Amino acid sequence: MDLGITDRTALITGADSGIGWATARLLLAEGVTVVITDRDQDELDAAAAKLDAPAGRLHAFAADITSVDELAALHDRVQEAVGDIDILVQSAGVTGAQGLFHEIDDEGWTQTIETDLLGPTRLVRQFLPSLRTGGWGRLVFVASEDAVQPYDDELPYCAAKAGILALAKGLSRSYATEGLLVNAVSPAFIHTPMTDAMMAKRAEQRGTDTAEAIESFLAEERPHLELQRRGEPEEVAAVIAFLCSDRASFVNGSNYRVDAGSVATI
Repeated sequence: MDLGITDRTALITGADSGIGWATARLLLAEGVTVVITDRDQDELDAAAAKLDAPAGRLHAFAADITSVDELAALHDRVQEAVGDIDILVQSAGVTGAQGLFHEIDDEGWTQTIETDLLGPTRLVRQFLPSLRTGGWGRLVFVASEDAVQPYDDELPYCAAKAGILALAKGLSRSYATEGLLVNAVSPAFIHTPMTDAMMAKRAEQRGTDTAEAIESFLAEERPHLELQRRGEPEEVAAVIAFLCSDRASFVNGSNYRVDAGSVATI
């Protein structure tokens, strides 16, 4: 399917691996000029090399989305390299503080909210003027199943992702008449470095291997994930790419679940 976004320009955060990287690959294949960003320049450069994009079609600039100063510098570098962006995909995030509610202190809450809610807020504030200039724009947040089906051992993350859904919905009402459409995608248990780390920790705690950790996690913690496997980043990226496209011209303020049924209700 031709997504109708050839020659558009996109910025993707959290793009040195996982969902962000897979989204960059799909958008590049659709003729989009892509800027990828993450915190570590060396890892970002390695990720860019694997994308093997045509000359001038891919740029990699490191920035921490929790830093106002680094986001301002990122904005200047993006403007210099590609001008105003048409598409913004906010994929950066962390699992954050884990444990039962009484085990997580203010620092754990603050660090998680800083990255998973305030970081995206600062990012959008920085790039919103650019997205509003052309009469056509797409903003996609990567949220999580946890936003609508919270788990008791990672409540800071759940609360932050619920905030992302509220932010996406609110923004969708503010700028749609200008041509800027805002949506969210909520994955569940995707094969990324984040879930790799979760499963490695689980395997260590249980004295087993990663394969058993994944199998037991699915059985005990995600019983409604009917496909009984981790999703692949490309499976989420396909939905993101659609929402970034001209084919999604009547989709606004929506949350698309990519979760194999993990959320127990419709």
